[in-house]
Amino acid sequence: MKLGWAAGRVLADKDKGPVVIGKDTRVSGYMFESALEAGLSAAGVDIRLLGPMPTPGIAFLAKNTRAQAGIVISASHNPFQDNGIKFFTGEGKKLPDSIELEIEAVLDKPLEVVSSKRLGKAKRIVDARRRYIEFCKSCIRPGMDLSGLKIVIDCAHGATYDIAPPLFEELGASIITIGTEPDGFNINDKVGATSPENLRGEVIKADADLGIAFDGDGDRLIMVDEKAELVDGDEILYIMACENLANLNGAVVGTLMSNLGLEQAIKAMELDFLRAPVGDRYIMELLYQKNLILGGETSGHLINLRKTTTGDGIISALEVMQAISRTGKTLHDIKKGVIKYPQKMINVRVTQRVDPLKLNGIPDAIKSAEMELGSRGRVLIRTSGTEPLIRVMVEGEESGQVDRIAGHLATEIETAVAQH
Repeated sequence: MKLGWAAGRVLADKDKGPVVIGKDTRVSGYMFESALEAGLSAAGVDIRLLGPMPTPGIAFLAKNTRAQAGIVISASHNPFQDNGIKFFTGEGKKLPDSIELEIEAVLDKPLEVVSSKRLGKAKRIVDARRRYIEFCKSCIRPGMDLSGLKIVIDCAHGATYDIAPPLFEELGASIITIGTEPDGFNINDKVGATSPENLRGEVIKADADLGIAFDGDGDRLIMVDEKAELVDGDEILYIMACENLANLNGAVVGTLMSNLGLEQAIKAMELDFLRAPVGDRYIMELLYQKNLILGGETSGHLINLRKTTTGDGIISALEVMQAISRTGKTLHDIKKGVIKYPQKMINVRVTQRVDPLKLNGIPDAIKSAEMELGSRGRVLIRTSGTEPLIRVMVEGEESGQVDRIAGHLATEIETAVAQH
C-alpha cells in the first residue's frame, strides 16, 4: 500500500491519468492488488484494474488506455509463494531510473492521504483480454491461417491461460491445452516454460506439429518441435532474425548465456552478434543504446521492438508460426540453422548472496577450465538475479568434457561456499 501511495504521489506530479494494474494467477495477487489500489487512491490517482493479464499485455494496455503507468503483480517463472511488483510507463516501457529513485525517496516519508474529494477511483477494464488478443493478431501477417496444424499449448497455470488458447484457435489451429486451470497455487508447478517435460510428452501423445510453453506471466517462450525436441530461446531468436532480416539494423543482441552456435548462425547471416549481461533489462538497454530491434535470452525472453515494448511470449510464438506458415517447413527444419554447442548448466544453492569470483580457489579453477576448453569453449559463473543460486555454465565442442568440467566447477564452488 505504501508503494502504491509513493508511486501515486510521484506520478500525480508528472501527469494526469489512471494507473492500470494487472496480475498473474498466484493467490497473493488479490492482496497485492487491493493494497496497491488503496495506496494509489490515497495519493489521489485513479486506477484501472485488468485482472489476470500477461506482463506484455499490461505494458500494451498501459499505452492502449492512455494510462500514465502500468503495474504488474507477478513473480514471473517463480513458484506461487513468491510475488513481486514491476512498473511500466504510459508508453509500456520500463520506468526511468530517475522516477524509480523518486518513488523510493517518497517511500521513506509518512503516508498522507489526500482529501476525500480528491481520492482516486477504481474501475475494471472489462474488455482488456479481447483488446490484447486483437493486438497480438495485429502483429502478424494479415490472413495468416494455421488450419491443419495441431498445437499443444502449455500456459503454466498462469496469466496466458485464457488468452493464448482462444487466440491460436481463432487463427485456425487445432489446439490441446495443459496448464490452463490456475488455482492460485499451481502456477509454474511442473508446467510451463521452466518445466517443458509435460509438453514434450503431450506432443508425442497427440502426434502434434509442435508445442508452445509460456511461463507464469507470459513474457517467456519455450517450444517443442514435432520430434519432441526442445526449441529454446536461442533457436527461437534465430527464427525471428530470419523473419525480420531486412529490419535488424545490422545486429542481434543475445546474452552471455547465448549458445556459441547461435552466434555463428547470426554471423553467417552477415549480422553482428552482441552479448549483454543476463537479464531482459540489459538486453533492452543494449537494444536502445545501439538502435537495434531484436534480442533475446536462451531462457525464452525475446524482444522485437518493432512490435512490442517488452518481451512477449505470445507474439514471439506467433512470429515462429508465421515462419512455419510462410516457408511450409516444420519447426524442426526451420531451427536447423543453429547448430548448438554442448552446454551444461548446474545451479549451486546458497543461503546468502555471495560473489563466486571472490570465493577461495574459484578464479584459478575457472582459469584452468578455460585453458582446457581453448578458444572453442566458454565458462560462465554468475549469481542468479532472482533466486539464491550460483549458476555454473560450461560450453564446448565435446559434451563429455563439458559435463565433467561443469561438475568439477560446481563441486569446487559448493566446497568454497561451505568454507566461506
